[in-house]
Amino acid sequence: MVSGASGLTDKDLTTALDELFAEGEAGARARERSAYDLLAGPAKDRVVLFGVGRLGRKALSGLRKVGIEPVAFMDNNTRLWNTSVDGVVVLSPEEAIRRYGDQATFIITIWSGEGTDRMSQRELQLRASGCRNVVPFQPLFWKYPEIFLPHFGVDLPHKVHQQADEVRSAGSLWSDDVSRSEYLAQLRFRIYGDFAMPSPVQHTIYFPLDLCPLTDHEVFVDCGAYNGDSIRSFLEQSRKSFQRIYSFEPDPAIFRKLKKEVSLRPECESITLQCAAVGAHAGTVAFSADGNESSHHVGEGDMVVNCVTLDEALSGAEPTYLKMDIEGAELDALNGCHGIIQRVAPVLAISAYHLQDHLWKIPWLIQSFRSDYNFFLRPHCLDGWDLVLYAIPDHRLAPSVAN
Repeated sequence: MVSGASGLTDKDLTTALDELFAEGEAGARARERSAYDLLAGPAKDRVVLFGVGRLGRKALSGLRKVGIEPVAFMDNNTRLWNTSVDGVVVLSPEEAIRRYGDQATFIITIWSGEGTDRMSQRELQLRASGCRNVVPFQPLFWKYPEIFLPHFGVDLPHKVHQQADEVRSAGSLWSDDVSRSEYLAQLRFRIYGDFAMPSPVQHTIYFPLDLCPLTDHEVFVDCGAYNGDSIRSFLEQSRKSFQRIYSFEPDPAIFRKLKKEVSLRPECESITLQCAAVGAHAGTVAFSADGNESSHHVGEGDMVVNCVTLDEALSGAEPTYLKMDIEGAELDALNGCHGIIQRVAPVLAISAYHLQDHLWKIPWLIQSFRSDYNFFLRPHCLDGWDLVLYAIPDHRLAPSVAN
């Protein structure tokens, strides 16, 4: 256990969890069914979608399946104004609000890791401009879960209630008050759609040097290497003093770019690349991708890729630092490297935002492999994106945070 900065104590978190679960599963189910209609009111079927990105197009497709045709898209991007996207006109905020401000429900469909403003700011923008009915996307998705869910960490709130015992137990694993505060905020987001989450931390994602300094003999394993961005970060943070890097990327098109990028680096002799997914079992898996990191999905899609377990792929190595950002396959991949974790206890930096229950299931799985890990939860982007679980064994904790 380490001493925390500002945040919740164990006792505070226990009390807060009692309050969070007070409505019960039945109450959560009732809220899921009614939230959108209550917020939208009479204008529930007359919709303006605020945001033309991937989420906006997903909302459009889903609404059409239930017989609702949005009257317009609204977007802040001036280049899109007065164009058409999937048959729906795109209006400027000023024009959309002038036409529909008191006649339609404005559903906010802007939510991505690249966001520079918060969901709350978007809501204020609309309400201050005269929009009567403003709804973030979650209540709509709750109303039609068979069409929209799961969507990253967003799923039906009652599912959290069904796992309340696990959620409460995982609350005891966090090693500092800051992590407990983040855990509670993330749970409120999953249960109530509350975007009031702490601000992102400032350290480079996957490398919290304040908690765990790097050594000059790291064996770094990068699962979900994408275009080499994590390799670049590791080299920068380690000052290029390390032993070896093992990298796994399943998308063949992206892997070719990764391979070219790495081949140009002077450190390439110490970097091993493999075009493969990582999972619980070796073989092949279905895979979907469109060249965008957040669109990768193992277990679905028309593509078939190789899959390895880290226990087998790294049988001759002793990893010291392991990062996973693999779009929801983290639990399977951790099960596929339980031997490594039990044997050498590497530092683990695991994305915890891709599925609703990863928030509590990932730390419990790691704890079941070894009991000498300290668990920290840190956000790296706004509104719940790039949430990383850091599991650091006792012997790697920075002296400044250890008791």
